Amino acid sequence: MATPHIDAEPGDFAPSVLMPGDPLRATYIAERHLEQAHLVTNVRNANGYTGTYKGLPVSVMASGMGIPSAAIYITELYRFYGVKTIVRVGTAGVFDPSLELRRVVAATECITNSAMPAQIFPTEASSLTPTPELADIASRVASSRGMDLATGKIFTTDIFYEPDPELTARMASDGVLCVEMETAGLYALAAAEGGRALSLLTMSDHLSTGESLSTVDRQTSLDEMIEFALEVVVADSEVIE
Repeated sequence: MATPHIDAEPGDFAPSVLMPGDPLRATYIAERHLEQAHLVTNVRNANGYTGTYKGLPVSVMASGMGIPSAAIYITELYRFYGVKTIVRVGTAGVFDPSLELRRVVAATECITNSAMPAQIFPTEASSLTPTPELADIASRVASSRGMDLATGKIFTTDIFYEPDPELTARMASDGVLCVEMETAGLYALAAAEGGRALSLLTMSDHLSTGESLSTVDRQTSLDEMIEFALEVVVADSEVIE
């Protein structure tokens, strides 16, 4: 049952999927963090894998960059492959001056300049939020691991090269923690398709100071977030079974 963008067979994807943007990061996650991982799709080099973590089947599927790309894979996973839960694992640029690099943020609210959510829900205002139970599980798992998880509002943008020089200061003053390019699409589509969703983001670049993680620090930080996300998926599977 291939779709136009995924050539996997029915049952190839686990009910829970980690979703990085970068296809190479999907390969890295599968090879480093999953057991018995095998490739289930690579249409247009958008890699998807399924393996196990602590005995639980888990898949990894790359989304590409931006809502239009991510929306394709999110929709097809929920609608055609029986996926129940998608956890985005990505990086973000920091607005809040007090938020340090390497910190992991669970996006408990999302605002966006994208028109896509309004097109999915044209007659009603739909809040862009994660599945509440998943957000609660993330908080509990972080506490059990002694992890200082930040939670709050983030901004999903359609514009990587932002033309407004005042945006960072304005967002910081409005209490927006960080910026990335996919979460609003994930939350809108999860609501539309009846799926579960959570976005976890590692702070990789400070937009106000210009600081950024080194290559080594970036990889170490991402490993920490991925392991955390996998523990969230395991805890979530125990709730929904």
